[in-house]
Amino acid sequence: MKYYFPVPTTFILAAILFLCSCKGERKLPIYGLRDTKTVKNSDGTTSVDTVYQTIPAFKLLNQDSTYITNDNFKGKVYIADFFFTSCTSICPIMHRNMKKIFEDFKDNPDLMFLSHTIDFKYDTPAVLKKYAQKLGVDGPKWQFAYGAKDTVYTLATKSYLVSVEQDNNDKQGYVHQGYLVLIDKHKRIRGAYDGTNPEQVAQLEKDIPVLLAEEKN
Repeated sequence: MKYYFPVPTTFILAAILFLCSCKGERKLPIYGLRDTKTVKNSDGTTSVDTVYQTIPAFKLLNQDSTYITNDNFKGKVYIADFFFTSCTSICPIMHRNMKKIFEDFKDNPDLMFLSHTIDFKYDTPAVLKKYAQKLGVDGPKWQFAYGAKDTVYTLATKSYLVSVEQDNNDKQGYVHQGYLVLIDKHKRIRGAYDGTNPEQVAQLEKDIPVLLAEEKN
């Protein structure tokens, strides 16, 4: 299987802005596209607000053949990734590292996990169920999601900013990036970490408490 890990330009620009403006208590940057809107204040004046890219509404089947939506993650910080169960290259490493994070935060009700399969042909909910059981994380805290190709691939590339594609020239049929994407309670991207890189996974473990603390304020 081929894979690659180019850092999205959006992430780099947001990180630069964050480093330039960071003062006092550490907060994670907000990644993705952004826009501005003019709002009218209660005193009649106007001000300009920044509107950040967010994860749109979705409806996918989980490993229990039950539909899950944004509402399942309402008020939660969560880590999202894209994989397929028959992957023998980066996916086992990604989920081994993600499992460690899961174990470290399993008692924290404010953190969840969401893994989307990109194998729309084979990875049915029943297959995802067996995979979750084998991984030892079959429960509501870690959801495994199945959906139509267009739905999942659009979510990956347009919303989570993770490259995924079907590749008939690849022996396993798919090419994807191994990012673990950190999402806040407002559905905004707050970090993207190479799930196969121990240093980046360790940084994710450090950033999770920072985001959880920020969300409590």
